[in-house]
Amino acid sequence: MSDTITADLVDLDLSADTKEAAARALAELMVTLGRVTDLEGFLADVAAREAQMPTGLDGGIGIPHCRSAHVTEPTLAFGRSGAGIDFGAPDGPADLIFLIAAPAGADDAHLTLLSALARRLMNTEFTDALRAATDAEHAAALIRGEETAPEGSAPEDAASEGGASEGTAPEDAASEGGASEDGASEDATSQGTAPEGADSAPDDSVAAPAAASAGAATGPAALDGDRPFRIVAVTSCPTGIAHTYMAAESLENAGRETGVEIVVETQGSAGFTRLDPAVIAAADGVILAHDVPVREKQRFAGKPTVDTGVKAAINRPADLIGEVRDKAARGETTEAAQAGSTPVERAGTDDEGYGTRLRRWLMSGVSYMVPFVAAGGLLIALGFAIGGYEINEAPSVMDHFVWTQAASWGALLFQIGGVAFGFLVPVLAGYIAYGMADRPGLVPGFVGGAISLTINAGFLGGLAAGLIAGGVVLAIQKVNIPAALRGIMPVVVIPLISSAVVGFLMFVVIGKPIAEAQKGMTDWLSGLTGANAVLLGALLGLMMCFDLGGPVNKVAYTFATAGIAVANPSDSAMKVMAAVMAVGMVPPLAMALATTVRGRLFNRAERENGKAAWVLGASFISEGAIPFAAADPLRVIPASMAGGAVTGALSMAFGATLRAPHGGIFVVPLIGNPLLYLVAIAAGVGVTTALVIVLKGLRRSAGPAGPATGEDTALAPAAGGAGTRKETVAARTV
Repeated sequence: MSDTITADLVDLDLSADTKEAAARALAELMVTLGRVTDLEGFLADVAAREAQMPTGLDGGIGIPHCRSAHVTEPTLAFGRSGAGIDFGAPDGPADLIFLIAAPAGADDAHLTLLSALARRLMNTEFTDALRAATDAEHAAALIRGEETAPEGSAPEDAASEGGASEGTAPEDAASEGGASEDGASEDATSQGTAPEGADSAPDDSVAAPAAASAGAATGPAALDGDRPFRIVAVTSCPTGIAHTYMAAESLENAGRETGVEIVVETQGSAGFTRLDPAVIAAADGVILAHDVPVREKQRFAGKPTVDTGVKAAINRPADLIGEVRDKAARGETTEAAQAGSTPVERAGTDDEGYGTRLRRWLMSGVSYMVPFVAAGGLLIALGFAIGGYEINEAPSVMDHFVWTQAASWGALLFQIGGVAFGFLVPVLAGYIAYGMADRPGLVPGFVGGAISLTINAGFLGGLAAGLIAGGVVLAIQKVNIPAALRGIMPVVVIPLISSAVVGFLMFVVIGKPIAEAQKGMTDWLSGLTGANAVLLGALLGLMMCFDLGGPVNKVAYTFATAGIAVANPSDSAMKVMAAVMAVGMVPPLAMALATTVRGRLFNRAERENGKAAWVLGASFISEGAIPFAAADPLRVIPASMAGGAVTGALSMAFGATLRAPHGGIFVVPLIGNPLLYLVAIAAGVGVTTALVIVLKGLRRSAGPAGPATGEDTALAPAAGGAGTRKETVAARTV
């Protein structure tokens, strides 16, 4: 921080009476030193940030800040007002004003500066020393950390918590930690009140406190007086600057005062360093103090949680700690994590194998691509339904559109859908790269995906481009970069180099072979007839029903959508799409039918899920069968796969075709041979229903006698002491 603030950037007699005038006065100091190139443009950026949320804090502090293209290097200006200036703080005007200016994209330097300063602002000894400073040089030295508050006033752990030890500049302390994989400095994630001796976690996980071992008990019930209450917290603000770190420091200070262990994850503007999953698992409660969505929020599901704004953590941290302890005492928790959450929203673990990571990266791309597939495909299908099958030859609606002609509306829908389809491969590649390297992977990923379309490499090219883009970005991030260049890395260097490398590889090296492979797959698909087509339908049926919305299901679905994601899909491609959608409807519809005809084989919750499964199945949402598969996988999944294979084979044999990639029964009018298509679905549903009923019936006949009504035997012991709850559950899961 030695160059970030100097005596020339300090005004101990700030005469401004409004926050706008104060920002202008301090910004003019930056302009004089060449730190800001356009005063009015910079002030507009400051005002835009101020409009998002007031930057006044309790304790007489104002901290206007922004990232701006008009800033040449991270800079801090300090002003002290005798009369006080209103920055929107609850307790009144601010007399200590810090104007923080960071270049657009200068994430590492940005976070190094802010994490150190923001944390120190929460120490009253530091602010009192600034109020007592008699000259600008002394004030600048205090802010840089080169001089300390009067002896005995600085907190013992100021060095470890703020990233700056006594007599050591915060920049030095931050640089020792290095940058995280996401581009954030080590200080971006605070260790809070973790016990001494906690080791640093490898890669992208924050170290667990020594006490939070893998074998530690979790939840309120584990509190036995041998250890303090444990809390994990997340702080974030709209720009990921000052409030993020001040909230973290405030929570940590309150945790020390109340005897609570707190570990805080700061989700700053340059990314974040994830909390170690062991720390989260061992936590008794969660505090989410944020003004923007919490990233990977599912990690904290199933625990007592206080969800509030970031300023609440700054102004009343002890109250938040009390609230989460009260919720823990009452056993009040959030819902458990959903099995079908988007892969990119789930945190990876350090011990994942390469195959697991590869699957997660690919599913990241597929999960973001599917909405484009659904929207574009349905629009194209509706265009054909309204305008006829010659609609793909219609002129642009910009040149010819008649409001009263159905053909014009059909052409409009078809052309909008075609534009949406044009994003499929770039989105697939971009978000594969995003799953690997976070935001820096987006640009080369999208560029590689667009090149894949240009060279006719299709989906295979998109897969390759996404993986290459993510790998290139990760490689660049591992290179030691001079401090002077870190500010332009995220917005200039990484996008430039990674896009150039990906473009070279796609155009010159691997693009042509991949395009040939894509053409070969398309030709093979177009040539499928007779028994080969039926066998392919059965195989797709098995894949779609194997994990009901999981990775294998998504592979089959992506294969089908890849075939129709062209202007003129072949007849075979449309048959594959029809078969895949038919199969996806079978498991939930079969579970709904089974709960209707043999309700006594299912408990009350399953029967309720069966009612919802009618709608989910009819809408082609295979996940409607997940509750049943999770409760009884050895019976439900094989039965679903058998029915899916039957439906897939029959759909291909009947020659049913479909141009829309989604919609369920609501797009039956758009299906070729719709009656036979419904017969194929009904046959698969019948097979799965019969198998589920038979298998569950065999289980019941082999188990102990139970109530004939099938009411919730898992929820209470059988009447007359027939067995404990645990024994009954065991009998139901044989």
